[in-house]
Amino acid sequence: MKKVLFIDRDGTIIKETSDEQIDAFEKVSFYPKAFTFLGKIAKELDYELVMITNQDGLGTEVFPEDMFWPVHNFILKSFENEGITFDQVFIDRTFPKDNADTRKPGTGMLTNYFSEEYDLENSFVIGDRLTDMELAKNLGSKGIFINDETHLGTGEITVKREELDGFIALESNDWEKIYEFLKLENRVAEISRKTNETDIQIKLNLDGTGKSSINTGLAFFDHMLDQLARHGQMDLEIKVDGDLEVDEHHTIEDTAIALGEVFSKALGNKLGIERYGFCLPMDDCLAQVALDFGGRNWLVWDADFKREKVGDMPTEMFLHFFKSFSDGAKANLNIKAEGTNEHHKIEAIFKAFAKSIKMAVKRDTEKMVLPSTKGML
Repeated sequence: MKKVLFIDRDGTIIKETSDEQIDAFEKVSFYPKAFTFLGKIAKELDYELVMITNQDGLGTEVFPEDMFWPVHNFILKSFENEGITFDQVFIDRTFPKDNADTRKPGTGMLTNYFSEEYDLENSFVIGDRLTDMELAKNLGSKGIFINDETHLGTGEITVKREELDGFIALESNDWEKIYEFLKLENRVAEISRKTNETDIQIKLNLDGTGKSSINTGLAFFDHMLDQLARHGQMDLEIKVDGDLEVDEHHTIEDTAIALGEVFSKALGNKLGIERYGFCLPMDDCLAQVALDFGGRNWLVWDADFKREKVGDMPTEMFLHFFKSFSDGAKANLNIKAEGTNEHHKIEAIFKAFAKSIKMAVKRDTEKMVLPSTKGML
């Protein structure tokens, strides 16, 4: 199935004028980096490029066609000279009050894309107006809103950030950022694991911002898992219903297994990851966590605890948690910690674990290769 980038013209690849009509060559101003990074998108990524633009009243006295087409064709030819060819160009010429289905956010011109040939769910609409994001919704696609805060409330454009919920909002028309986002699309995965002992749902975004929603029924365990999200800068949702009336073992073990599996799923083909990852002090403690998402599970554990529990979590389960994560994620873990305060010691381990993950999953758009001499991970 083909993926598509539906790209707005004015305000997205060329700068929009105050009268909102690009009807003269002297009005044409391309956004910086548009040629370079649209070229990289066309060359490196697997998307069809489609331009879709509203040109109010084109062909009427206020906007004669002979003032539009020379400029429009110059824009297309300029991109074509840089290896950027739009597979299709759709132009709607009705006025806003006409409310035609062909006018964005209507999909009247795009009916051919509602077929099994196209993967609209993983396609994007890129534009600078709320109508572009509404078009994305109508297509069942994703949206990238590109604009700056100063422009959000000017003219007819009044877009509140909450109206962009569910879409990617970039702060400027920076095509380098668009390219990086598309090439390094968020690694998101979720998993459900149900047994006679536990019922677990986990959602993970490795490229998140540190948001978390965690409820395992064990307050201290929740606190430790929250460290992964915050210090690893990943978004993490965990909901666990376990047989805590028996004891904590099944809840902790099964959560670790499922967490490891969702990491393995989110990492996907592992192209471009650093692979390895941390040494972290916390008051009286020093924790060291070395990690390798290399496809093989192993745990080396060097941390002793003198208390039976920290909070409501048995200290014997700390080793078991990391062993189960290693098995689920197919990762090597080498963990060492020293100190006198048991709470600080295990918290330092989880924080170092989070930092190790953050380091290991980091990617570089210029080095999207597999970090392995074997050719597989």
